[in-house]
Amino acid sequence: MLILTRKIGESIVIGDRIKIYVVEIKGQQVRLGIEAPIDTPVYRQEVYEKIAEENRLAAEIDLADFSSFLERKE
Repeated sequence: MLILTRKIGESIVIGDRIKIYVVEIKGQQVRLGIEAPIDTPVYRQEVYEKIAEENRLAAEIDLADFSSFLERKE
């Protein structure tokens, strides 16, 4: 893990296409501004984890869900 120190108004660059700015610091919270291409999704970690879990659940196949369909095919 890379740990950097930045002040308000300073930024970091990730690759050639992503820039993260420190916008504001209030107590224990830091507000960040993120410039990224429209085709690069940017999520808070808890949102990303929820999406990944929902995708995992959607990909699970329960053969019982298809039993009536399979019975009609036979």
